[in-house]
Amino acid sequence: MMNVSASTAPGDFVHPALFYQGEAEYLEGVGGFVRAALAADEPVLVAVPGARLDALRESLDAPEAEVTWTDMTRLGRNPGRILAALQEFADRHAGRRPARIVGEPIWPGRSRAEVLEATRHEALINTAFAGRPATILCPYDVLGLPAAVVSDARRTHPTVIAEGKTLLSPEYTDAAVVCADCDDPLPEPEGGVPPFAYASGELGEVRAHTEAWARGTALGTARRGDLVLAVSEAAANSLAHGGGSGSLRLWNTPGGGVVAEVRDGGHLADPLQGRRRPSLVSVDGGRGLWMIHQLCDLVEIRSSESGLILRMHMACS
Repeated sequence: MMNVSASTAPGDFVHPALFYQGEAEYLEGVGGFVRAALAADEPVLVAVPGARLDALRESLDAPEAEVTWTDMTRLGRNPGRILAALQEFADRHAGRRPARIVGEPIWPGRSRAEVLEATRHEALINTAFAGRPATILCPYDVLGLPAAVVSDARRTHPTVIAEGKTLLSPEYTDAAVVCADCDDPLPEPEGGVPPFAYASGELGEVRAHTEAWARGTALGTARRGDLVLAVSEAAANSLAHGGGSGSLRLWNTPGGGVVAEVRDGGHLADPLQGRRRPSLVSVDGGRGLWMIHQLCDLVEIRSSESGLILRMHMACS
């Protein structure tokens, strides 16, 4: 029987990786975690890929009101959206027993770029939840995932659970190190794409350029609107925080999706910016990047001494 310990003292945060092989181990490990939470009258969020979600629901047979079920393939399509959802769940139940959360952000079939952003998310959980009484269990399919993904899970989780044993992970690494390792160079689009330069007072021109270009893509009307809004927010950030100017590139992907890339002279000092819902009274901004994460299917950010690259992906469906 796999034993997943939860928070035991005020301020404790527990973040184990559960390495499972096959559905039986999955249902035993995750199911046991959920049952223990229900027995302790603790709020439970289960955010896992759809097929796993159905199997857990059937095996647990728990009243719908007692567990919050979320399909991670929807919530976590953009890994940059996951953290805010987990924090909001914990916030809703603050003052009650510590929250227990199951989050499975990486599953077989994820692209390399998605895996890197999901790994970044796993590292940043430790920063975002530090000092909070909560437990987040992260299952990893060791038979279906590349060995490098499982290895990274040991770097982003203080403890690991495998073959019924819970052990400290000697590979556990500071979030800043993991995030730096996730900064693979962004690949260039085939054939090259000319930039559209803009400066102060030209935000309307950026919107018009994006709208005109988007009409020739496979995006539907609503998604074209989302693209224009995301690009507008990124360009507005360039003008306000990126040196007052920037450049935009737009291109299609083989699957019918699109990519919008904004470059400017800005920097991103806080790796959690955009991944947490900004306060309505915040004076530090962050609303634009938050909105971009909500609108896009994948967001990649590279910050260096030369400036900031913000790459936004949208699928056609």
